[in-house]
Amino acid sequence: MELSLAYLLSDSARLLRRAFDARVRELGMTSPQARLLLILDVTEGENQGYYAERLEVEPISLTRMIDRMEESGLIERRRDPADRRAWRLFLTDRSRQVIDQVRAKLAGLEDEMVAGLEPAQRQALARFLETIRSNFTNTRMPTEVAHG
Repeated sequence: MELSLAYLLSDSARLLRRAFDARVRELGMTSPQARLLLILDVTEGENQGYYAERLEVEPISLTRMIDRMEESGLIERRRDPADRRAWRLFLTDRSRQVIDQVRAKLAGLEDEMVAGLEPAQRQALARFLETIRSNFTNTRMPTEVAHG
């Protein structure tokens, strides 16, 4: 029985998430924390709702996570000048060092993921995945986050 493309992609994503989680856990972080730092590195200064949507978590869950990360010196909240009730998120000097560590851990993950593929195949895969993502979102995501 031949497996569908949707199943293969979904199962590969599951395995990739598992490997991602294991690598960032070695740094003492959860997957959502690492993902938030990687997203902030590309799109810093948005409001908390923006990041909750990107991480696909409830705003209250994100708020608790941000509280812990702010206490650890990884994130800084600043009032939104256009809306006194809203907060915008920014990286700290400490978090920029942590992001470098996360990226180093994930570089090996990407190499493991595409082992056996020639450079041209890797480029084609990236284009195919970008097309698939665009089909569902009608938006383009910055490459740095997509590879992180």
